[in-house]
Amino acid sequence: FDGVEELDAVGPWEVFAWAAKEGSPPVPMSVFTLSREGAPVTCGKGMVITPDHSFGTAPDIDILLIPGGPGTRPMIKDQEMLDWVRKTASGCTWITSVCTGAMVLAQAGLAKGKRITTYHDMVEPMRQWSDADVLSGVRFVRDGNLVTSAGVSAGIDMALWLVGEVAGPDYARKVQQGIEYFPAPPYSYEV
Repeated sequence: FDGVEELDAVGPWEVFAWAAKEGSPPVPMSVFTLSREGAPVTCGKGMVITPDHSFGTAPDIDILLIPGGPGTRPMIKDQEMLDWVRKTASGCTWITSVCTGAMVLAQAGLAKGKRITTYHDMVEPMRQWSDADVLSGVRFVRDGNLVTSAGVSAGIDMALWLVGEVAGPDYARKVQQGIEYFPAPPYSYEV
């Protein structure tokens, strides 16, 4: 969708794509992007992504990932989109979101009574209007087959965890090594 946050989509994509293509997964995996009509989308900061499929041409989806970004605001009012999310989610093993993608899942009724998380600035507003238990201060939360992550880079953590659930922790560690994901933020601690 237009306005998707780049890393919300591309971070998990990197994890899943590396797992599917580079790492010889112990289970078959394929990764694809889609938009409603299959048309290119312009991300929140200007990057353009050309989806592989439209809603109508997409193969079966086992893991549905809804990224966040400013484009989620119109989505929570788009009944056609919410209907598609509900229908698609009903056949998924895992339903996931990154950042404000949790707003879409909540508005679609998929987070009712469940523990979720989202981008730190949206925790309180979502507590006001959603019927989910919105947690703060966590990277990602699993409640049944619903897995939501906090903002932006937390989607990478969630995706690695999901690879571990699907293909085993040892394989997830191989993926983590393959993408050299060992965060050491330079401004996390006083020097």
